Amino acid sequence: MTASTERHSRQVRFAPIGEEGQRRLAAARVTLVGAGALGSVLANVLVRAGVGYLRLIDRDFLDLSNLQRQVLYDEADVASGLPKAIVAANKLRAIDSSVSIDPHVKDVDATNVEAFVEGADLILDGTDNFEIRYLLNDVAVKRGVPWVFAGCLGASGQGMVVRPGQTPCLRCVLPDPPEAGAGETCDSAGILATAIQFVAAWQANEALKILSGNAAACSPDLFTFDLWDSRVHSMRVAHLLGQTDCPCCQRRQFDWLAGERTSHAAVLCGRNAVQLNFAGRSNLSLADLAARLAPLGEVRSNPYLLRFTVSERTLTLFPDGRAIVQGTEDPAEARTMYARYVGA
Repeated sequence: MTASTERHSRQVRFAPIGEEGQRRLAAARVTLVGAGALGSVLANVLVRAGVGYLRLIDRDFLDLSNLQRQVLYDEADVASGLPKAIVAANKLRAIDSSVSIDPHVKDVDATNVEAFVEGADLILDGTDNFEIRYLLNDVAVKRGVPWVFAGCLGASGQGMVVRPGQTPCLRCVLPDPPEAGAGETCDSAGILATAIQFVAAWQANEALKILSGNAAACSPDLFTFDLWDSRVHSMRVAHLLGQTDCPCCQRRQFDWLAGERTSHAAVLCGRNAVQLNFAGRSNLSLADLAARLAPLGEVRSNPYLLRFTVSERTLTLFPDGRAIVQGTEDPAEARTMYARYVGA
């Protein structure tokens, strides 16, 4: 028995997977967007299951509040100041060194999402961001790649498998994202780690079905649950395929992928922070910025990011020009701080 066979022997004994399904998993390529709460559970399960290649994209860094629900990380990782994608990749390689882990410290947007899903057999949503979900839906439908949507809030969650041409897409079911401020967020409602693990387990299980050659076993419904009230529901949505004038899967109008419905500032749920993106800005020299900002406040840096703290605000800068401003949820204030210390 080889090391790989021994490692996955209990999984192979599960008849729907078997040896052929395990071979398919080993050859599979997955793009996972987000290495936070859902994403860290998904990455952990997929690597332990023997998925051969995992491209992991995350724009953020760790803080102490992440440890309540983000299972790959610990206090030493928070203290390291490294981005989540890098920490996650190191942890995952220690779990199974034979799996190819391809981490990217990037914000997924209309300019790079197609490159990130190139060659993928499956796209997984590990985000807390509706803009990115609609972008993933666009690229999945355009390229005919299945993807699994999921989200959590409080003790509840939802998820849906999208198999282009065979199931409704996200916009068939939810034509538009909720209006900003229209509902609760994890800041106001909180979130339980149990809810994260419950929905991520469902999501990972659907992923394993697809990757092992058992896509027909995937749920055709919108899955919803409330763990606190011990309720699980499946909302039938299969009838929506071809029955709605969906701009995405029927008219093939990819508004999010075209960059027509994207903002350049996003309030980060539960972080008291705003992320800023700037079209056309790239290749910041973190070393030059560190030298310039050092006389003005506290500067900490590593090869992946620079963190500058002044006046109870922390500005985290990435080489691609992206920034996260902590200490405010006002995009205008965040832009002002960026302009003051980095430039217009």
